[in-house]
Amino acid sequence: MGPVTTTTFLAAEDVAWFRDGESLAAAARGAAAALARRIGLNSHRAAEVALAVTEAATHVHRHAVDGALLLRVVREAGEAGVEFLTVDSGPGMTNVPAALADGESSAGTLGIGLGAVSRLADHFDLHSVPGRGTVMAAQFWPRSLDGRAVVASPGSSLSAGVTRPISGESVCGDAWAVRSIDEGAGHRPVLLVMLCDGLGHGPLAARASAAAVRAFETTSASSPEGVLGAVHRALQGSRGGAVAVARIEPDAGRLLYCGIGNVSGFLVGEDGRRALISAPGIVGAHMRRLRTFEEPLPARGALVMHSDGLTERWDTTTMPGLLHHSPLVMAGQLLREAAVRRDDAGVVVVKGAW
Repeated sequence: MGPVTTTTFLAAEDVAWFRDGESLAAAARGAAAALARRIGLNSHRAAEVALAVTEAATHVHRHAVDGALLLRVVREAGEAGVEFLTVDSGPGMTNVPAALADGESSAGTLGIGLGAVSRLADHFDLHSVPGRGTVMAAQFWPRSLDGRAVVASPGSSLSAGVTRPISGESVCGDAWAVRSIDEGAGHRPVLLVMLCDGLGHGPLAARASAAAVRAFETTSASSPEGVLGAVHRALQGSRGGAVAVARIEPDAGRLLYCGIGNVSGFLVGEDGRRALISAPGIVGAHMRRLRTFEEPLPARGALVMHSDGLTERWDTTTMPGLLHHSPLVMAGQLLREAAVRRDDAGVVVVKGAW
């Protein structure tokens, strides 16, 4: 058994996407400042958040192709912070350390540089593939006026997910959730992971996926089949959805997986990926007899689950070093690489749990 680590999961809310355009920096700056003030960050910290978001957004607008910025609130153990994620389709950075060096700033930005953005943030991560694109993520938690942490900043989360609505909609019908089961002293916790793709898109699909998340979080079931049964009952009378549930057992070195509908799951390692099997059906309407599949956990690997708003034509071996980055940056790169605009897109990544 490996070392027992503190398990950190961040809940995300107030998700807002900003597409690239002349107003990207101004819109993102105003939203970031308002979000920071609303969750209680002091005026100095809120200004730092707004400054960092402006620099990141301006960098995307000036240098990237088909860029976008995600802004949201993250919560853990009663504390709230602001998180942003930028995603673009090129041209990528050939020298990331140089781009983060002091004194390096993008033409037309505020001039503080991405290195300063990384220092203002409590957590910062960036992964870039030359010729394909860049993903950058940062979190900002409360600080005092002299820069000291007011609360213990949560450690790097073992899981992260990203959802993006279909073009023209403001809400997404895809949703994800993660929870842990304490196995007692000396044991790493078991993790349960769910991804739901509410049928269709828009408010009714979002309502179905929200009901799935509530059922996942409140059920006493701890097996994938048991959790799927609870979600099935919760979705009856709704549009229903495609749902997959994974149970990660670090001490046993195995994953249990049960899925219904067009939801994709993969175990990813340094040598590639292994697909996880889902059965046909609609959760909340009609399901075949549930079947759980068992797979060994890959060393230093990750679990990836996504809706059919992402194609399966992605390959982590074409994105060198991706497995060494945070789950959020991994999720962002997969969204960049494989998401389509004609459907809701959702992806969740778990890494570092075993």
